[in-house]
Amino acid sequence: MESVTIGVVVHFLASLALIIRVLTRPHREPASRIAWIAVIAALPIVGILAYVFFGEVNIGRARADSRRKIVDDLRVSLAEHFASDDQALAHVPDRYQHLFAAGKSVSHFEVTPGNSADLLADSNATIDAMVADIDAATDHVHLLFYIWLPDHNGCKMVDALKRAAARGVTCRAMADDLGSRTMIGSQHWSDMRAAGVKLAAALPIGHPLLRIIQGRLDLRNHRKILVIDGQITYCGSQNCADPEFLVKAKYAPWVDTVMRFVGPVAGQNQYLFACDWIENTKEDLSDLLRNPGGTSAAGFPAQVIGTGPTVRFSAMPEIFESLFHAARHELVISTPYFVPNDSTRDALCAAAYRGVETTIIFPAKNDSWIVAAASRSYYQDLLSAGVRIHEYVGGLLHAKTLTIDREVLLIGSANMDRRSFDLNYENNILLVDTELTEQLRRRQQQYIDGSTHVTQQDVASWSLGKRLWNNTLATVGPIL
Repeated sequence: MESVTIGVVVHFLASLALIIRVLTRPHREPASRIAWIAVIAALPIVGILAYVFFGEVNIGRARADSRRKIVDDLRVSLAEHFASDDQALAHVPDRYQHLFAAGKSVSHFEVTPGNSADLLADSNATIDAMVADIDAATDHVHLLFYIWLPDHNGCKMVDALKRAAARGVTCRAMADDLGSRTMIGSQHWSDMRAAGVKLAAALPIGHPLLRIIQGRLDLRNHRKILVIDGQITYCGSQNCADPEFLVKAKYAPWVDTVMRFVGPVAGQNQYLFACDWIENTKEDLSDLLRNPGGTSAAGFPAQVIGTGPTVRFSAMPEIFESLFHAARHELVISTPYFVPNDSTRDALCAAAYRGVETTIIFPAKNDSWIVAAASRSYYQDLLSAGVRIHEYVGGLLHAKTLTIDREVLLIGSANMDRRSFDLNYENNILLVDTELTEQLRRRQQQYIDGSTHVTQQDVASWSLGKRLWNNTLATVGPIL
């Protein structure tokens, strides 16, 4: 009996200590604090373990310190590329300059003029274009994917890297250790290394129990970056895989959007890659970074925005919200995963309330049932504000796109959910160009045309059980 009493007291004190920690931790929304207190109090032992393993955005002190040192050292050695350029914003219309100022506050990149880009037709065309650029590379190829599968497209990339390495091109390829575990554990990975391709696993897991002690296991590198000779880069939602995406085939095809960029913005993606590469391999790439991509006077202004758990808090949602607030006539968004914080949801509703034609496109069938239900819990508020909601039925719409007033676009890897806001390393490109934005807007229209329009009557017809399920999952959204 005495041992039971001691156990109860110990559990109570441990729970109390964690609740105090929840209440005093910085950068935590009230909804998140309340959700975690409820979990700790309502689930004996399980709640404590859940918070210990997943309650804080902790990548590990050693890794965080190493990351900051790499970023600081590179910034010092490349000071001329980070020096304030008073003329940089002159290339951007006055009404949009504040967006690039916000972007600079995240990754410290100035807006760079003189870029060009092509919107790729589909997933297979994207891989073919990447392979063609790798085959034409003369100096180096840098590649980073969250998911790299050993399927048809994944193996095309493997073969292209091996061919490039064989002719003397320096190839560095990195993949997330969790998302690309199948490729990393395959013979293809060994064959690339034997062919001379330099390889690295981003955020290596190692022994799971030890990794949890060192920092959260589910903080991942979600970036999708390819840089060719410092001049060409790709940015978008696509992983290195077939659209059939055999690991989750029942949701196929995966529908992605990617752009191929030429110009100095490639140097900014190069910098993001270098930070990830140096952290995992300790190979110094600062000399390579001193030679950014060339500029064409006729090109458009663009800026890379790279976020992650070691970047300042709330960077990604603030970028989204700044874009929402900048819209005057039209705002169109596609995202597969939508679990926003309160300020992001409110900014989206505010755009519609002030008369902006606001449209958001989700996949009708989501590979995450938790996210799907949580996303739909926001439908009523969005529709009441005047947001138009469409659910794409031609596969899993994985494209992360945003256009405002057919002049400005954001494309990249970030979703509008808590993972992209707090837990994942992401890369996006922001630009101003009427012609390119119009092309992306037409792609978004194709998604809309292939979707079901969701109305307030549709949401009102949901059963009590469905609404209860959706709202319950949304309530615990801050801890997911």
